[in-house]
Formats: sequence, structure tokens, C-alpha cells
Amino acid sequence: MSEQTNQLARPKKSFSQFWSQFKENLTAYLFLSPSLIIIGVFGLFPIGYAVYMSLFNWRVTKGGFLGIQNYEKIVGDWVGLLLFLIGLVLLGLAYWLWTTAFRSSATGTRIAKLAAAILLIAVGFLLSSGWGRLLSMGDKKFWTSMMITLFYAIGTVPTQIIIGMVLAYLLFQNIRGKDLFRIVYFLPYITPVVSTAVVFRTIFSPRDTALANTILNWLGGSSLKWLFEPRSIMNILFGWNLEGFWAGPSLALVTIILFGIWTFIGYNTVIFLAGLGSISKEIYEAAEIDGANAWGVFKNVTVPLLSPVTFYLFLVSFIGTFKAFNHIFVMEVPSAQGTVQTASVEIFSIFYRANNYGYAAAQAVVLFLVILGLTLAQNKLMSKKVFYG
Repeated sequence: MSEQTNQLARPKKSFSQFWSQFKENLTAYLFLSPSLIIIGVFGLFPIGYAVYMSLFNWRVTKGGFLGIQNYEKIVGDWVGLLLFLIGLVLLGLAYWLWTTAFRSSATGTRIAKLAAAILLIAVGFLLSSGWGRLLSMGDKKFWTSMMITLFYAIGTVPTQIIIGMVLAYLLFQNIRGKDLFRIVYFLPYITPVVSTAVVFRTIFSPRDTALANTILNWLGGSSLKWLFEPRSIMNILFGWNLEGFWAGPSLALVTIILFGIWTFIGYNTVIFLAGLGSISKEIYEAAEIDGANAWGVFKNVTVPLLSPVTFYLFLVSFIGTFKAFNHIFVMEVPSAQGTVQTASVEIFSIFYRANNYGYAAAQAVVLFLVILGLTLAQNKLMSKKVFYG
């Protein structure tokens, strides 16, 4: 009875009201249509077409329908993939237990930490077992390129963000020539990547007369092969003959990591400068009145208030490293023995050199899913620590 009363009590929309609302909605969609068309044509359509291509034996021209055979070739063993994914889920559960669960009492805290430690042991077993099966039964070159991409991301993103934040904080002070310094730091980002990569190849040449080796000789060290060195950094520094993930990146990849840091520091600095400009001066004045020194102000005021900018840069930079191609392709040399071949370079090699479009599309779809999963995980973990004031 009450529902009938409510329906009778609601005033019916007149034709003029309906027409007015329709025009407002139409106007809104017309304003959105340019962006929607661009995203659809240059974003969603290529992704959908890549998925379509991955289902066929596509070599220059479209061949027979393969279904998921290309994905089966990449994975090799679905049990291994399942073990690896379960390990990642348990890793997230262990993190939740360690930081969130059972915090109401000291006993609950100890139980949560013990459970998290046990889960971490299981995580290590599942991840290593799953990864080993993927490498042995799946496409070893592709999964190795994913590991190299992870090394590149871990080596570049945190370093360039930390240095960018420090430089931005220094350039935000009232120092002489700060505008000139801002331009100088931003130049590597706007300079053509191919030309700067060629310059880096010259600087880090294996010749004794190369700039990097000349500086090493001045410091009392011996010349290195740099981009031509396939040995891992652990082997070069400590003489450890480790294998797989624990061997770490090669010296050739570390050299490319240095290029990535050098290139994107200026961009991060400019974004951090914009974030510093949005922080109220009254907050700094209040901190100084309370007796905070320069380090205390930076640690307890600047860093927390810059957390939204840091979160954005971390997310965008991590996605960018997984898609990095131009400078890696230019700086890659055969002597590195594939130790710098990231996922994007491997996919390009299958697409362009092997002319296997369908398989390359399947690899691209897998890379897209990996980037999407990592982005969602970062958003879930880091968004809780962002302070919006």
C-alpha cells in the first residue's frame, strides 16, 4: 500500500522537463565524444584486435584459428601458472595479516605475525615452484624477459622518484639560478631518446678511452665492458655465481637503468615542484615555530603532503618501465647475450624479426594483463598511505 502511495505521490515529468534533461545529457556526451572516440580508436580497439590476432596463426597474413594455443605455448604448464598466482595471493594475505589483522591485542599481534611468517614460507615455495615450471615448460625467453623487465622497473622507479623529490625540494628553495637548474634537469626528458641513447652507448663503450672507463681508471678501478657485459652485477661485485632471479641484473642492464634514471629525473622533479607549490606556507611556518629543523620539516611535512604526487609518479613510472622500448632497443648489443631484452623488446623481436604476429599479440596480451594486475596491486597497497591533507 505504501509503495502505491509513493508512486502516486511522485510528480510525473512533463515533456518539457524530459526534453530539457535529454538536451543536458546529449550536450554532455557531445563534449565527451572526442575523448571517447580517441580512446576507443587508439586504445580499446588495438587491445581488442590484439586479442583477436592472438587466437590465429597470423604470420604476415591471417592463418588458421588456433584458439588458446599461443597462450599455451607461452605458459607451457597451467599448473605452474596456478601455483605462481596462488603464491601471489598468499603474499597479499601475509601482508594483510602483518599490517591489519588482529591488532586489538598484543596476543593477536603475535599470532598474526606468526601466521604471516608461515605464509611467507609457503609463498616462497609456491613462487619458486611455479616460476620454475613456467621457465622449464613455457616460453623461457619470454618469462626471462619479464624478469629482466622487473629488474629494470625496480632499479629505475624508486631511485628516480627519490632523487626527483630531493632535487625538487632543493630547487623550491630561494637559491640563485634555480630557473636555470630546472631547465637543465628537464632537458634529458625532452631530448630525443634515440640520440641520447647513442651518446650513452659511446660513454659506456668497452674501450679504455671511453668516458666511463676513463673515470673508473682515475678512481683506481679497472675498465668494464658496460653495455657489452652479460655477467650479473652480483658476480662482478662479489664473485657470486648465482642463477635465475637471485643473480640480479647484468651490468649491461644496470647501464640501461642508469640511462632510465637520468632521463626521467627531470620529469619527476617538475611534477614534484608543482606539488610543492600547492603546499601552504603556513604549514611550514607552524612547523618552524614548533621547533622543527630542516630535516624534520622535510620528513614530517613535505614528504607526507607530497604523497599524492609520489603515488601518481610511482604508478605511472612503473607502467612506463614495463612498456619501455626505444632506448633499450638502441642500446642493446649482441654481446649482452639477451640480458637486456625486456618484454617489449622480446615482443617486437617476435613480431618484426620472426613475423609471427599472432604469437607476438598473445605475448602483448599477457604483458597487458601483468601490467594491469601490478597496477591494481599497487593502487590497493599504496592508496591507503596517501595523505590528502
